[in-house]
Amino acid sequence: MNYRRADRVADLLQFELSKIIRENMKDPRIGFVTITRVEVSDDLRHAKVYVSVLGQEKEKEESLTGLNHAAGFTRSLLAGRVRLKRIPELTYCYDDTLDYALNIDKLLDGLENGRNIGGG
Repeated sequence: MNYRRADRVADLLQFELSKIIRENMKDPRIGFVTITRVEVSDDLRHAKVYVSVLGQEKEKEESLTGLNHAAGFTRSLLAGRVRLKRIPELTYCYDDTLDYALNIDKLLDGLENGRNIGGG
């Protein structure tokens, strides 16, 4: 497997952003957030940060709003922590992989118990 520079930068950003959110973010809108993955463009100018948020739909939306609002702040903190010529523009996105997995698990449990929850 070819491990590109963008992949190494993505791993570094995921580690540092997790620490920044945990230690430096004081916005009450931001709930219990976990960074699931980071995708960095090949030119290292843009990064999509995928997050999973524990809570109801409203709490998820508020956390995403708070994170995107604080993207400049987190970017400036990143500049002091990592040695990159240019710090990527950050965009936070909700990662619904966990919700999807839970739904699949619920459907499989329904099939195992002899009933079809999915209705199809």
